Amino acid sequence: MSLSSSVSSPAPALRESWLLFILAAIQFTHIMDFVIMMPLGPQLMRVFQISPKEFGLLVSAYTFSAAASGLLSAFFIDRFDRKNALLGLYLGFTLGTLACALAPTFSFLLIARILAGAFGGVLGALVLAIIGDSIPEERRGAATGKVMAAFSIASIGGIPVGLYLASHASWHAPFYLLTGLSVLVLGLAWRMLPSMRQHLLHHVPQHPGKVLLTIFSQSNSLWAFGLMVVLSMAGFTVVPFLSPYMVANVGFEEAELSYIYLFGGLATVVTSQWAGRLADKYGKGKVFMVAALLSIIPILLVTHLPRVAHWQAFVVTTFFFIFFGARFVPAMSLITSSIEPRLRGSFMSVNSSVQQLASGLAAFFSGLIITTAPGSQELQGFGTVGIIATVFTLLSMWVVTKLRQVS
Repeated sequence: MSLSSSVSSPAPALRESWLLFILAAIQFTHIMDFVIMMPLGPQLMRVFQISPKEFGLLVSAYTFSAAASGLLSAFFIDRFDRKNALLGLYLGFTLGTLACALAPTFSFLLIARILAGAFGGVLGALVLAIIGDSIPEERRGAATGKVMAAFSIASIGGIPVGLYLASHASWHAPFYLLTGLSVLVLGLAWRMLPSMRQHLLHHVPQHPGKVLLTIFSQSNSLWAFGLMVVLSMAGFTVVPFLSPYMVANVGFEEAELSYIYLFGGLATVVTSQWAGRLADKYGKGKVFMVAALLSIIPILLVTHLPRVAHWQAFVVTTFFFIFFGARFVPAMSLITSSIEPRLRGSFMSVNSSVQQLASGLAAFFSGLIITTAPGSQELQGFGTVGIIATVFTLLSMWVVTKLRQVS
């Protein structure tokens, strides 16, 4: 029995919950692989003796690679059973993460990040496509919130543990841990996931170029891509340099950075799911508008934060993460619902490519704006980055009014 045909009966509800659990586990590992780079920023900049610009390139390498692979995968991703595609991509991601763990030099790590990004970026798109295929629209916001809560769980458990290992062993240790977790999740996915071919039932063979032409000829798709661009620019201009700023300007020790992600993660693992349920109840667009508007306050506070008591910094960073997640959940649910199922895999792959490219450009441009103050380690220009992020947040609120739900 297919997942889509069985969601209404009691027994399949268990299968749906298992599906969401496995997707969340996959999301957890590939998100942790991406976000762990940011709190490791101060250590990597010190170990490799690199500048903020080079660190921005290190973060961007993953996203640029994911953008390229996402665009390429759009040509063929809808031709395969979702399970087979997911397992193949996840295996490649696991190998890329192992390469990061083994990296002896900055150049090697840069290449390893490119490899991990080539598979990790498409994984995120495929996870969301599976949610769109398998979960009815009236529960899609809540399901998206549960899977996107993996970011919070990575912050609560993964990042603090990763930072602890990095502080007491080396920066390689978190990637070894992540490789081991990925192997376990890969085995679980192989054993537990059913075949997922619902999207192929109404599939009409088309030239890949024609599929992309169909997607890009729809104004709704273009608005969805536009929302992804401005939302990524609104977040990833700030996030990559949050940890280096907290160390250099606010006075945190590197070992204390884990508490920022612990408190932020504990809050958002709850609030992200609330955002999903509220989006289903009151409308995804309305919830996004409120969350986006409120997110401007912590964006401006965190990017202009002086040396304050640590508890005050924790309050600001926690609210930053809360609203970062609260606006992202309804936005992704809107984007997932903006295309018909037969094109969803290709569409989400292109959307992932757009997201990764925008995130990479955001981190790269932030690296160009942010500089080290002469004669000290303090960073300059982070406040300017916060203003830029605010402008993109306001722009996202306008773009979301143009988007309509299709399925």
